[in-house]
Amino acid sequence: MFFVSLPTNGLLMAALSLFLTRLSCSSLSVPDIPHIAAYFGTKTRYEEVNPHLLRDVLSVNTSVLKPPPTERCSPVHLTAVIRHGSRYPTIKNVRRIQKLSELVRREASKGSEGSKVWLRDLQSRWEMWYTEDMDGQLVMKGRDDLRQLARRLAILFPSLLSEENMRRRRISFLTSSKHRCVSSVEAFQEGLQQHWGAHDVEYSHEVDDKLMRFFERCRGYVEGVQNNRTALLEVEKFKHREEMEGVRRRMAEKLGLPHHRLTLDLVEAAFFLCSYELAIKSLHSPWCFLFDERDAKVLEYKSDLKQYWKRSHGHVISSLSSCPLFHHVFRTLDKAGRPRRATEAPPEPASILVGHAETLLPLLSLLGLYKDQTPPTARNYHSQHGRSFRTSQIVPYAANLLFVLYDCQRGPRLQLLINESPVRFPGLETEDSPLYRDVRATYRHLLDGCDFHTVCEGRPEGRGPNTEL
Repeated sequence: MFFVSLPTNGLLMAALSLFLTRLSCSSLSVPDIPHIAAYFGTKTRYEEVNPHLLRDVLSVNTSVLKPPPTERCSPVHLTAVIRHGSRYPTIKNVRRIQKLSELVRREASKGSEGSKVWLRDLQSRWEMWYTEDMDGQLVMKGRDDLRQLARRLAILFPSLLSEENMRRRRISFLTSSKHRCVSSVEAFQEGLQQHWGAHDVEYSHEVDDKLMRFFERCRGYVEGVQNNRTALLEVEKFKHREEMEGVRRRMAEKLGLPHHRLTLDLVEAAFFLCSYELAIKSLHSPWCFLFDERDAKVLEYKSDLKQYWKRSHGHVISSLSSCPLFHHVFRTLDKAGRPRRATEAPPEPASILVGHAETLLPLLSLLGLYKDQTPPTARNYHSQHGRSFRTSQIVPYAANLLFVLYDCQRGPRLQLLINESPVRFPGLETEDSPLYRDVRATYRHLLDGCDFHTVCEGRPEGRGPNTEL
């Protein structure tokens, strides 16, 4: 070992350099995060919605729980509907990425000097590593998403997500059958055990696709929207609008590719690559260079159009398909909130349900949330910048919808949190935690109706898209 003696000015410069390095890596500036990271739609990291988690993954703000300050209240039940964590691309997108990679490596070098520099950087920093057998499986970062969420919720609800309740199997765990969801519900339970410092509690969960993949079983939805080419007409129109053509043209120019060689599928593949590499590896991928914020906003809007018209308010059947999950949630809340005799068993303290973005979006829509006064269409992109329906903010990886039931002096109260932030029920905007009976009254038409068989298996002429918003 040897030491180098620096002049005083050298010491000062070294100290300043160290300070600036630490500052650049602090929460004030995180250079490894692409500037377009907040626009990846359903492929957005949870940290883009809650940036404070970049500083501390276990940061919890207990003030988000908002029972009335004038009443004595205590939480008695939590129902959490959670999306799986970060995942690999599906086979469809792996094939797109492969095609894009081959095109760029074969032809982009014929372009401008700028694209040649970028291509050299790409060749030195990136290689095609995605394989078809990944097919949407949960990644390590996705396991961390659910472990950390579980630990934060255990801090927020210590009496509900307690070790004793887990050991006594009083907490129920339901999941979709998809591998990424099963892995997520297991990771959630791992997180609880990490929080308690226990490692001998057996995992348990029940697979229930009737609840968590209801959209596959609703014939009215499958025939009227999913397999109906006209249902997503606004998306098809937007693909050919100047906004999308502009993104394609600018990307082709950066790559030095003929415009016609770059399809919209390949443009999206490059955008997805930027999002996947951030979500999976926390990397600022060289593919992100191809897009500026203007491009990202257009591509986010295209994604939002698809989710709005396929899974949300665009067609009434989309939200009504979630009736089974809606009824399940309220039956669980009813049991937890009803008066009981001293001899009766206490209510279930928590119910954890893990599914997909396609699980959460219809349910959120059925609850009347994120419904803008003017629906998004192919023609009104420029007036939609302030829209509330932004899937990047609503359903990132590990998105969660939390129903918190309180026992209060005036009776049970219910609070809603989305991605760990308070949200008020539509029609009950004056209170953070309205009386449960008032919430039930607001949704009475759905609680008394919304019959899955009637909605999903009704007459064929009643199963087409409903565009009356």
